[in-house]
Order: sequence, then structure tokens, then C-alpha cells
Amino acid sequence: MLATAVVAAVTTPVVLLSVTPALADAKSSVASQAQQRGAQDKPSIEELEKAAEKAQKAYDDAEAAHQAARVVLDAALSDDAPLSVAAKAARAEATAAATAKVNADTALADARAALAALPETATDEEKTAAEKAVTDAETAAASAAGAKTTADEKATAADRARDDARVAAVREYGKVQNALKEALKEKEAADKALADAQEEAGEPEEPSCVPEGKLTTVVTGLPSKLVAGATTNFSVRVTNGTKKSMDRVSPSVNFHATDKGGYNVIDDAFQLQWSTAAFPAWQNVGEDHKAGTISPLKAGAHIDVKLRLKIDAKAPAGHGLAFVSGEYSNFDESCGGNFATEYAFDLLAAGSAVDDDVDDAKPGGTTPPTSDNKPQGGTSGTVKNSSDDDGSLASTGSSSPLPQFAAAAGGALALGAAAVFTARRRRSNSAA
Repeated sequence: MLATAVVAAVTTPVVLLSVTPALADAKSSVASQAQQRGAQDKPSIEELEKAAEKAQKAYDDAEAAHQAARVVLDAALSDDAPLSVAAKAARAEATAAATAKVNADTALADARAALAALPETATDEEKTAAEKAVTDAETAAASAAGAKTTADEKATAADRARDDARVAAVREYGKVQNALKEALKEKEAADKALADAQEEAGEPEEPSCVPEGKLTTVVTGLPSKLVAGATTNFSVRVTNGTKKSMDRVSPSVNFHATDKGGYNVIDDAFQLQWSTAAFPAWQNVGEDHKAGTISPLKAGAHIDVKLRLKIDAKAPAGHGLAFVSGEYSNFDESCGGNFATEYAFDLLAAGSAVDDDVDDAKPGGTTPPTSDNKPQGGTSGTVKNSSDDDGSLASTGSSSPLPQFAAAAGGALALGAAAVFTARRRRSNSAA
């Protein structure tokens, strides 16, 4: 019965306007503008931009509501939920009451049998005692039957209260799921309408992003020596050192390593997961190397992103770099980020002993390519540290363990820096 109710709750159509008024506002924005201006008059780009911002805000709200509803649903379905605990206790009481009734009924049957088995020579005292035993057993049996009925009713009510709460939680979660799908649909429609209008007007679809040295990403707790087969926890503090709030900030963490020869790349040996206070469950860092999205990051504020690194036990000893950077995008389509900062480390073979006081990996810059030190694949360029408060990009020198490893890593660094300034605008990557 509960399973059927859960399926019905999830699949029942939902009136979205009652769930997210903000989405309704965003959804009707373009239509209402068109009605006011006349059916033949198209909305302006500025109006479409505002509509896209509203749709984005509605989507962000729906996404947050979806995460919160999932927490509520998991809590409601848990065996540790208060109603679940109460139902379990009531069912245990009902079981005990049923056992007590069986025992009372058995005692009554035994008393009646004993009375019937009295011989004709039994004394009046023996007959009186046997009759009293039957009367007492009948009273106890009636009491046990009443207690069982009460306990059964209590258990049934407790089960119903638990199941009702679970169905309600599933139903609300279904509403939020539908709201999120609708919000995404409306956001994509608003983004497309704006992109089409900009393309028709000849406006560039891809605004340029700018370097922002006051957006900092600082690693804490990453050892300078890592062992294959081990798991390491560390964190990245993302700080908005500007005077303006950033609507969406995405920290990026990427591990690159080679064997001791410096030519065999072993990046696949590194598996990275992230977690924040807002999203405590560990989640994998994908191919885009993004460790979650912070939305928003206010001026002067910082957030710590927890990271968990697992290294394949089969990875050979070698040297590595962790590239850490951050990019931001705002609803007004401004965007930017900092250049990747590298943290060098030694990779030790599985089973290697490491001192407890091993130093943390230190931030550094990159070595500019020269005639005898070029990135593999013919890529050239310099990736610099962006930690200066004035936003300038100052190189801090090489932190690569070996020259040959610096050569192997140069291409990855150059690509990481370039990615910040070719990032798509907010509405193109916000659904990632």
C-alpha cells in the first residue's frame, strides 16, 4: 500500500505555480512584455536579459529547494525518524500483548480442564478452589484480550502516521522535482530567446572574461609527499576579495603526475571528490575539474571546500602537480577568474612510509617555456600566479620537482589558464 502511494505521489501532476512563484514570474515575463508592447513588437534585448535573469534565479531557487527536499525525504524514510521509532515501539507492544493473550487463554483452558477433571470424591474446598481458578483465569483472559485490542489499535495508528508522513514527504519531493524540471525548461527557453535576439542584432554571444586576482583559491593540508593506494583529505579556501558579490563561483582542482622519468603520464591514478557544508555528501570531481559551485559568494566572504584524494595503489613513484584555480560568472554576464596555482608533490610507491611531520605542498608558479623547456605537443605560453591583491599576474618561479616534469606539465598548465578566459557566459554553463 505504501509503495503504491509513493509511486502515485511522485507521478501525480503538480500545479507548478503554487510551488515556485518566482518561476511563474520568470515564465510570464516575456509574454507579459509582448502583450504590453503589442503582438507585432518584439521584446528588447534588455527585457530578454531581465527575463533570463529571473529564469536563472528561479532555477537556482528550485535547485536549492530540490536539495533541501531530498534531505527531508531521506529523514522521513529513515528508520530513525521519530514516527518510525514510535511505530516500531507500538508494534513491539502489540506483539507482547498478543503473547500475553495467548498465555492467558492457555491458562484459562488449563483451569477449565482442571475443574472438569475433578473426581466425584473431590471435597467442597477442592471444587471451590478449582471454580475460583477458572473465574480468575477468565478475568485475566478478558483483560489480556482488551490489552491486545488496545495495543493493536495503537500500532495501527502509529503505522498509519509513519506512512502518511512518508507519503507526504515523497509527494512534496515529487512537486519539487517537477518544479526543478520546469525551471530548467523555462531557463533554457529564456536563454535561447536572448541568444536568438543577440544573434539577430549582431551582438557577440560570447563576452570576454577577465582575470581577477582577488578571487583566491588556497590549498590547505595537501602533503608534499603522497603515497599510492592512500586516501588524503585536504581543503581549498575560496575567497572573494573584491568589493562585489559573485553570483556563481566554481573552484577547479586538477592533479597531473608522471613517473620518475617524467614522460609517462599517470593522471588516471588520481580520483578526487568534493564536499561543502551546504552539500556534505561526497561528490566526484568530473572531467571539467570543478569542485562544486558556490552560489553566491559575497564580497569579502570565503568558503572552504573539502576534498578527498584517492590514489590507485598501482601508480608508480613519480612527481606531480595539483593545479588550483577559480572562475566566476554573474547574472549581468560578467565573468572571469584567477590563473591556476600549482602545488608540487612527490608521489611515493604503495606501502612507502611517510613521516607524520611531512611539510604541506607549497604554492608556486610555472617556468616560462624556453628553447630547451617547451610544453609537450608544441604548446607555448606562461601560466602565472594571481595572488597579488591588485589583480596583477606575477610569476613566483618554478615549483616543479624536476625540469623534465615541468616540461610534461607545461601544456596542462597553459590549457588550465586559457580555460578561465574562454569560459562560456553564465547562462551557457550554469546548468553544469
